[in-house]
Amino acid sequence: MTVKTDYQEAADFIAARIQGTPETAIILGSGLGSLADRVDNRTVIPYGDIPHFRNSTATGHKGNLICGTLGGRLTLTMQGRFHYYEGYTMREVTFPVRTMKLLGVKNLLVSNAAGGINSTFRVGDMMIIRDHINMLPNPLVGRNDETFGTRFPDMTRAYDREFIRLMEEIAASHGIPLKKGVYVGLTGPSFETPSEYAFYGRVGGDAIGMSTVPEVIVARHAGLRVFGMSVITNEGYHFADDYVNDGEDVVKAANSAANKMVLLFTELIEKIG
Repeated sequence: MTVKTDYQEAADFIAARIQGTPETAIILGSGLGSLADRVDNRTVIPYGDIPHFRNSTATGHKGNLICGTLGGRLTLTMQGRFHYYEGYTMREVTFPVRTMKLLGVKNLLVSNAAGGINSTFRVGDMMIIRDHINMLPNPLVGRNDETFGTRFPDMTRAYDREFIRLMEEIAASHGIPLKKGVYVGLTGPSFETPSEYAFYGRVGGDAIGMSTVPEVIVARHAGLRVFGMSVITNEGYHFADDYVNDGEDVVKAANSAANKMVLLFTELIEKIG
């Protein structure tokens, strides 16, 4: 008798509650969960109901998996993610990505709220992630699961260049300006010091946050195509005497860009199928 893996148990639970095979999945970050409200004909599954899933405890993360139609395509949308700083292991943080793979997902769109390091960035800007710098524990450390991918997956093109080109075309057609840059992933949960912002800027970072990179690494390990976008929620390169980083302000700033992100992600899904 074959023993099911916990990934397969989660996938089977979800598959029994949805109709069809979603080829694209979206992971929504802080303050960006409203995109999930635009999904039509949706089935909402709380994370707490799904075997082996964890609960989102971060501000702005509702903790639901939503299956429905977006951009005319059947999609899976995570309304909130799991973070290393919540006390979860990297396997727990990235567990949904491998579950998506077993469900037939081929494309993963990830979003996050991030601090701006690049001095040309302003609050509310949206940045296409063209590359990342990983300062979190690598989620592939340990015994490799060959059913998902190779021991040493290539990361030279972690973010799909065709998806980036399509998104740039979509944004231009609507007159929506986009930045493009490198995302730095740190553990959190403390916000960065001015010196840390400056350091990561000097080594090539444009925006900084506490998520996304582990999910992208596991997605690429499993052969998924990936697109990533950050909403700039504070300007980390400039600190006035009375400046403080505040989690509630981050969510508000992310919400301000939500409508544009809905439009852009919806049209990208239409084009990639």
